[in-house]
Amino acid sequence: MKAFNKIKNIAIVAHVDHGKTTLVDGLLRQSGTLEAKEEMVERIMDSGDLEKEKGITITAKNCALYWKDVKVNLLDTPGHADFGGEVERSINMVDGVLLLVDAAEGPLPQTRFVLQKAMERNLKIAVIINKIDRPDERIQEVKHEIEDLFLELATILNVDDWDGDIPIIYASAKEGWATLDPHLKSDNLEVIFDFIVSDFFPEPKISPGNGLQLLVSNLSYSPYLGSLLIGRIQRGKIRKGENYYLMGEKENSNNSNNNNNTSNKSFRVTSVKVFDSLKQSDVDEASAGEIVIVAGVEGINIGDTVAAIDIPEALPRIKVEPPTVSVNVSVNTSPLSGKEGSYLTSRQLEDFLQDITKINVALKYERTDDPKVFLLKGRGEFQLAIVFEELRRKGHEFMLSRPEVLFEKSLDGEGNTTLLEPFEMLVLDIPSKHTGIITEALSARKGQMKNMHSLIGDRTRIEFLIPTRGLIGYRSQFLTDTRGEGLMSSYFCGHKPYLGKMLSRTNGAIISDRDGKTTPYALFNLLSSGKQFIRPGMSIYEGMIVGEHTRTNDINVNAAREKHLSSVRTAGKDENIILPPVPAMSLEFALSWIESDEWVEVTPQNVRIRKKILKQNQRSVIRK
Repeated sequence: MKAFNKIKNIAIVAHVDHGKTTLVDGLLRQSGTLEAKEEMVERIMDSGDLEKEKGITITAKNCALYWKDVKVNLLDTPGHADFGGEVERSINMVDGVLLLVDAAEGPLPQTRFVLQKAMERNLKIAVIINKIDRPDERIQEVKHEIEDLFLELATILNVDDWDGDIPIIYASAKEGWATLDPHLKSDNLEVIFDFIVSDFFPEPKISPGNGLQLLVSNLSYSPYLGSLLIGRIQRGKIRKGENYYLMGEKENSNNSNNNNNTSNKSFRVTSVKVFDSLKQSDVDEASAGEIVIVAGVEGINIGDTVAAIDIPEALPRIKVEPPTVSVNVSVNTSPLSGKEGSYLTSRQLEDFLQDITKINVALKYERTDDPKVFLLKGRGEFQLAIVFEELRRKGHEFMLSRPEVLFEKSLDGEGNTTLLEPFEMLVLDIPSKHTGIITEALSARKGQMKNMHSLIGDRTRIEFLIPTRGLIGYRSQFLTDTRGEGLMSSYFCGHKPYLGKMLSRTNGAIISDRDGKTTPYALFNLLSSGKQFIRPGMSIYEGMIVGEHTRTNDINVNAAREKHLSSVRTAGKDENIILPPVPAMSLEFALSWIESDEWVEVTPQNVRIRKKILKQNQRSVIRK
């Protein structure tokens, strides 16, 4: 580990795909932090398989670089709105924020979200306008949009001492250069390095008083050390081999210093590590302002406080925006359960949900009346799909229901109850020729257009206020309607009065009426019934959905029908069976497609859709 005299804790935040992780790559390389073997890897910080596949950051990650005599603890945060909880907990560890904005797209919903959270904590904020080498860049317009966004949020948050002079750096993270003048190209990122270590970003603030205080902002696990907690030391020092208090939620919520409280427990620190480049280095002690990884205690939760035994003072817990969407998760009760993956019992399923909600503060789970079914709440269907995709890849199988929005009730002065539902501001960047079809589709989902204006390159930006439930299942339709050229993002903007019932899916389902294996002959004769989800030779069972019907109601069919010799009427006149290609069913599509009377069956090998009631003589084909 290199020697240093100062510490700076900085987070890089932005909307999805605006270049955060690419910029972190460039900073690590040009600071001389990376070893030679790491030079060829792209998006180094996106270490998970799902992150590499989908090209987005899912969890916030720490690293450290050195410039001159300063150590910079750098946090790479997710840009997708569904993972906003990661951003909210991460900025508790930093004193400054680098806000990245695309030079063509400008500020988008997640830009607004992360900027608001940073301003609420009075963090120092600088802006990097990235991708200024794009042919469709509109740097001056984007600069004005950023200034307007700062001014709007400062007014909403009633920030009195806000400095309107926003530092702006221009960069191309992909090409690895930055400049203070957009008309002058440089050949490195030194402008950003020098700005980070300047006096603009303060050194870590130290809480007044004596004794250790450390807020747990993240959790990890080591096969050698056990559970690990990650957080910034607010005051005092933490030393390897000494005893401290872990103060849990009950202690913090009561704001009490009663040492007999059962949420407190004493533990001995077995290891203290700090971030060093992409690695972690062992140290004997760490002081206030440093971000540390500590081992020696089990049963940790994000938001807990590690405090000195003689001065057990708890810090305020991390608070994040509430969940807006829920999904039922169940043990697999399908006829094929246990054949393609390890069967999860209800106890094992609950253990997984407990673990995932400890790590991700934006997720909550509850038990239901059915002991086999649990309710998981999160920020959006994409976040929930990522959680269960990870569980699936561990070799387990389970079932999921359709995501449902979480309603609230409001009482007026006369005692009348009003049902409220979550709303989102949806921002679309689409080719102008698709404006009509997009507007029609969103109006059917009870969206209200709030703004529309033209962009460079024959594109249009439209803003809709829309119920969250109107967005469930819309993403795939949006990509189809815009031929893959549209950009769609949204942010939560509160609860508003319920707008009435909405049909989530127009067409019915094609349902198998028996067990067996699908045959090309049967599937070919069902092509006129609608779009198919399965291929020949796949195992099916009664009640399993094999496609989407062309009509509103459901239909039961025989997808395992075989062609017998008697079916050939004339020699040489047999019909040539040609089936269209069927893509593998994805978890995101299945969750967005199903209705409330259906389950998604998830195994390591397949994603299937089925009716909750399998027997066809016990359910109706008429959809209400």
